[in-house]
Amino acid sequence: MQLVLASSSPRRRELLALLGLSFEVCPSEFHEQPEVGLSPVEQVRRFAREKARSVALVRPRALVLGCDTVIDLDGQLLGKPVDLVDARAMLARLADRSHHVHTAVALCDRTRHIESVEVATTEVQMKADLDHAYERYVASEESFGKAGAYAIQGLGGDLVERIIGDYTTVVGLPLKLVTQLLRSVDYPLSVNVEALYRRKPYANWNRFAV
Repeated sequence: MQLVLASSSPRRRELLALLGLSFEVCPSEFHEQPEVGLSPVEQVRRFAREKARSVALVRPRALVLGCDTVIDLDGQLLGKPVDLVDARAMLARLADRSHHVHTAVALCDRTRHIESVEVATTEVQMKADLDHAYERYVASEESFGKAGAYAIQGLGGDLVERIIGDYTTVVGLPLKLVTQLLRSVDYPLSVNVEALYRRKPYANWNRFAV
């Protein structure tokens, strides 16, 4: 059974590779347009599910893994910034506050009639905006393409005070949840996930050990 990652994100490719799996990459063409009336958790579940479904239509014999990440600030969804002004506004809202990062993971296999989606959530406490650190971060342009306008695994890690939950959820692919879902459909796994979490072999992971 061929595993297919329905994402163009290099971060998700890198994290999935840590599980020692053989997989192909087939980015989804699903457009992430929020639906009125849905909560951030409902939105992210829908996004991940539709991404997996869209790729499963063209790869019906594969096991497709789709995922999506959103920022939840007091029940309001923050997506990816459209420009640097938008990025600065997002970070100003997040500064010196906590928010939740929801990452949904969906599995879809049309041949075996498999379709499941689960969500992992991690709380993130951001630092106060001291010494114009947020301005310098926006100037780095790392915000582009990142939910909430920051990347915890990159320079954005300097803006984060602490997290409560799974670090890989914030990066964009909660590996414990992925493992759980793959096991539920009898997909073979060879990596000891608990040992992987003890080693934390990814950028900035050790900075936020809990």
